[in-house]
Amino acid sequence: MIILASFIIIVTGIHYAAFIIIPFLLAIFIAILCTPPQRFLINKGVHPTLAVVIVLTLLLIGATLLAAFVGASMNDFIVQLPVYQNQLEVKTGDFYTVLQNMGLELPAKDLREFIKPDIAMTFAANTLKKLSAALTNMFLISLTVVFILLEASGFKHKIHLAFNNSDESIESFERFMTSVNNYLAIKTVISLATGFVVSVGLLMIGVNHAILWGLVAFLLNFIPNIGSILAAIPAVLLALIQIGPGGAFMTAMLYLGVNTVIGNFLEPRFMGQGLGLSTLVVFMSLVFWGAMLGPVGMLLSIPLTMILKLALEHNEETKWIAILMGSGSEAKKKLEG
Repeated sequence: MIILASFIIIVTGIHYAAFIIIPFLLAIFIAILCTPPQRFLINKGVHPTLAVVIVLTLLLIGATLLAAFVGASMNDFIVQLPVYQNQLEVKTGDFYTVLQNMGLELPAKDLREFIKPDIAMTFAANTLKKLSAALTNMFLISLTVVFILLEASGFKHKIHLAFNNSDESIESFERFMTSVNNYLAIKTVISLATGFVVSVGLLMIGVNHAILWGLVAFLLNFIPNIGSILAAIPAVLLALIQIGPGGAFMTAMLYLGVNTVIGNFLEPRFMGQGLGLSTLVVFMSLVFWGAMLGPVGMLLSIPLTMILKLALEHNEETKWIAILMGSGSEAKKKLEG
């Protein structure tokens, strides 16, 4: 009962402190991504402080360019959202009419209460708005990233003084950080490739806000199994409204092809085996962090869970938990190996 009560108190505290926790989690995520280029510059003889300044400057320039390209498209989509919703309701009504003309008697009014395709577009708009709101506090996030990167350079010395088995602790810590950096770096590059291909494909098809949907595909690609489905739904619905069934079909095939090639062939090849998560763990992570921190929590839930799994794998006493968190195919391959 004490453990359960403590858990409830912690969860409640996380929920009410979301406005503080979200920028801090974003800062940690960005700092981990910035660590490899920072180390590269330091190894080339650049002073650690100057390396942090260079990396952060490049990051801010990239974020500014992204905001310039995507901001106008996102605002236009949010303004046009009521129009898209009305058009989608008309399309849904036409679909029910076609089914009834084919002799299928459906309770259209009851179905419309449960099947509302426009919810996907509303969810996409709300997610983008809340993510933009979280990034508006960029000064605090950038400042936190600077302190984390400056602190990271002296972390080995702290471990050396804090633990008696310093050599073993430092080696374990370096293995863990290498795994985390490799995972996030490769996942980010693969997600960027996914977003780029989706944007180019949608531009060729003629779907509005193609760059915006590429950004959504990039963000949701961090969520395995269901992220690609969530990213495809609003774009397919918009193609249906704007172009028609043919455009929706081509958009669906684009997402299917991208995720088949990148998700099933390229990503496993570069990520390697042993980094999968159980579908149940993915779903529970989305539900938990989404309830605690909103859409931003959902986007960060899988990277955070993946980091936790990597940490558990590097400790013999907790390795069994990491195995249980892994996918069934991963466990099967280890047994066959």
